[in-house]
Amino acid sequence: MIECRNIHMDFRSGKTTKSVLKGVDFTINPRDRIGLLGRNGAGKSTLIRLIGGVQMPTQGKVVRKMSCSWPLGFTGGFQGSLTGYDNARFIARIYDKSYAEMRDFVEDFTELGNNLKMPVKIYSSGMRARLAFALSLAIEFDCYLIDEVIMVGDKNFQNKCKSEFFEKRNDRALLLASHSLELVKQYCNRAIVLNSGLATVYEDVGEAVSVYENL
Repeated sequence: MIECRNIHMDFRSGKTTKSVLKGVDFTINPRDRIGLLGRNGAGKSTLIRLIGGVQMPTQGKVVRKMSCSWPLGFTGGFQGSLTGYDNARFIARIYDKSYAEMRDFVEDFTELGNNLKMPVKIYSSGMRARLAFALSLAIEFDCYLIDEVIMVGDKNFQNKCKSEFFEKRNDRALLLASHSLELVKQYCNRAIVLNSGLATVYEDVGEAVSVYENL
């Protein structure tokens, strides 16, 4: 499981401090599919980055007792001057995975063709998201962190993403930040509504969606 314990996150700009998260507590259990709902600026992406270890909270801690992906949608981990293939090789080395297997999966999943031979810094945001998805799916994590970008690309690619996450990996945990209420209602078994820096956990996804719609 993954536990968020009294998570606070403040951002400072000059003499001004903005508190984005103000004591967030919840647990992601194995096989949980949690929809993360909140208006723009509520702190959804911030919370996902904290769980993924990209940032550290101002106060509180994240306890990880299962492996989790980097945040899909956060592509800052790419080395822009390296090609798509080179980034795949780098990830394969970190996670001790066969580069040949990863390369084959990335080629098939991304459908980026010769663009994989080009530096990632020239990729569009959609191309970077495709590469991020492929690299993360090539590693078998216990929990996947998704920040909205599951709807990137054409219909064929969207269906491919849904198949990988919601069918082939239906035994994995998932935290999905999304404005697509239909996606959350269809695939999630629990939901969290972020509002005013606080997180409310709902066992009934329909109730969470109703609360979110009335924010």
